[in-house]
Amino acid sequence: MKPSWAARARAGVARTTHAGEDAGRAAAARVPAGAESLGTASGDGEALSTVEGLVALGPLLAAAGLGLGVAAVSEPGPEPAGPAEAAAAAAMPPRRRLEFLAGRRAARRALRAVGLDCGEIPRRGRLPVFPPGRAASISHSAEIAVAVAAAPGRGLPVGCDLELRPLPREAARLVLCEDEESLLTDAGLPPGAGAAGSVTALFSAKEAAWKALTVITAEGREGPAGSLRELRVSPGGESLRVCLRAEPAHAVRVRVVRVGAGVFSYVTGRAGTRD
Repeated sequence: MKPSWAARARAGVARTTHAGEDAGRAAAARVPAGAESLGTASGDGEALSTVEGLVALGPLLAAAGLGLGVAAVSEPGPEPAGPAEAAAAAAMPPRRRLEFLAGRRAARRALRAVGLDCGEIPRRGRLPVFPPGRAASISHSAEIAVAVAAAPGRGLPVGCDLELRPLPREAARLVLCEDEESLLTDAGLPPGAGAAGSVTALFSAKEAAWKALTVITAEGREGPAGSLRELRVSPGGESLRVCLRAEPAHAVRVRVVRVGAGVFSYVTGRAGTRD
């Protein structure tokens, strides 16, 4: 489960944004085709519809040794897969319960896509705990859940993020450090497109990397803590390179694609020191 940084970013911006800016943000809701200069893939430049667009990405992820699963909150008959899921879901408000169960369904579908069965997926704190030999990452946005799973034997880091509610340009200060701000101004966006999509893309890339750089051990969680600003993102060809600022060699490659009005990011592998 990802931290609620997106909600915090929107709340923080809302306190300092005038109501008259709402129309401008709506006009910039889609990630522009020019965002591929940030290392994102935009295909033919047309934003894909949400569910169909996500499902269509399956072959792209399969080529990278990853399985993709998608589930909608609105699917009929959402039931827990076992007592641990049932206990966790029972303690949640109704809407959150549906999101939680959709995420578990998406994870099982992603694992099946790489030939792995999986029963219930309990959690430790806010993080999913998978059986030995299985690794997946789950994300939710706008009542859609998506998951990415690693094929067995590949040893790939796993992380994904779905953002269907684009962040405004003002949120950059909550996501990026000064040495990353040029990624917004130098993004090669078409005139009038605005930079809101780029903020969303960079936020999403960091979210996906955060998950991949987090390791669950018997003692708990190891990895970055605190803020997404602890991660540094830089261009890397068809993907973005995201590393820990404190340990630059500890890095992953993240690909960002447009889906509907937002973006979907997933980790494609580890990044070398020269990537």
